[in-house]
Amino acid sequence: MKLGVMTDFGCKSATEWANEQVKCGCEAVSFPINCEADDALVEEYLKAASESGLVIAEVGVWRNTLAADTKERNRNIEYAIRQLALAETVGANCCVNVAGTPHGPRWDGGYAGNFSKETRKEIVETVRTIIDEVNPKKTHFTLEPMPWMVPTGPDDYLRLIDEIERDGFGVHLDLVNMINCPERYFFADEFMDECIDKLGAKICSCHLKDIKLLEEYTFRLKECACGTGTLNIKRYLDRLTALKSDMPVIIEHLNNDDEYRRSLEYVRSL
Repeated sequence: MKLGVMTDFGCKSATEWANEQVKCGCEAVSFPINCEADDALVEEYLKAASESGLVIAEVGVWRNTLAADTKERNRNIEYAIRQLALAETVGANCCVNVAGTPHGPRWDGGYAGNFSKETRKEIVETVRTIIDEVNPKKTHFTLEPMPWMVPTGPDDYLRLIDEIERDGFGVHLDLVNMINCPERYFFADEFMDECIDKLGAKICSCHLKDIKLLEEYTFRLKECACGTGTLNIKRYLDRLTALKSDMPVIIEHLNNDDEYRRSLEYVRSL
């Protein structure tokens, strides 16, 4: 597998960015600029990544394509289309977003309406629209799983693949995001196997972090830095490597570059 981190280390140029990634031991990256950059800058970063042997794991969207406000929704869908086109241009493994929601103030929040038939239909139609506008051949559009938003597990993801019916739709695997109940937490190895066995052929890219059970009531899970929780990270990476030798795995959700460096060192030591 190819390990990376969700930071550009504050670098100001493409060459500096690529050099710092390699210096820290990264072999995969999240593309650090978006579709609003000019073509020349995109080419600079693409060239720097290529010359440094860095796999471009993902191009992120991270906007609410189901926003309740129609104008905002349309703007975000257009942005997602442009980000997918960028992912196609740079040969990223995937373009990734979360499903989004029209049901509350937080764009990635948990609401009962997230699981309604109407919202699921909107998700399917929106993903189809994004993919059909670009018709990608080198990349895939994906939805990162969430604890409280479609898809919440491997069977839900398989169902979504069948509903969307597009070759350009793939899987972005975030195992920790789907550990949302006691069964999946206490039997994480078995859940890991289920996810990889069922989704393996469609997995384009992965996120990596750890998870731990808090002592406070009721059942409270917290994502955390690699090595500070209970997830069998080495087993996870072994399974992903067996699935695809160059599978990109991106460490995310740390507070600063020093934390990313420490986490990289820990995971590489495994």
